[in-house]
Amino acid sequence: MRQFARRFQLWPSVALASAVAIGPATAGEANADAARLANLVRQDCGSCHGLTLKGGLGKPLTPDHLSAWSRDQLISIVLDGVPGTPMPPWRPLLSEADVRWIVERLQQGDLP
Repeated sequence: MRQFARRFQLWPSVALASAVAIGPATAGEANADAARLANLVRQDCGSCHGLTLKGGLGKPLTPDHLSAWSRDQLISIVLDGVPGTPMPPWRPLLSEADVRWIVERLQQGDLP
């Protein structure tokens, strides 16, 4: 249990470093942004949802599993987190446009 608690104590530092590395998305950098966001999902989200995104500590991020929620619900979950669970809010680190891109790709099963 202590290892679990320690792992989540490091999350804010890791997330902040990831956000600085990612930076805001702009229209002129669409391909670079797609690669950066896909990498964020695989690395940061994958650390809890499984590196294949088929589940781990967090629920699967597969199209079948995500079909229970609307796009707007999923965007809200990512931006605001889920209180009482390890799912953190990403609003301080990602724009709504970035999260919309991520959610759309996850729903389609089309993450580069």
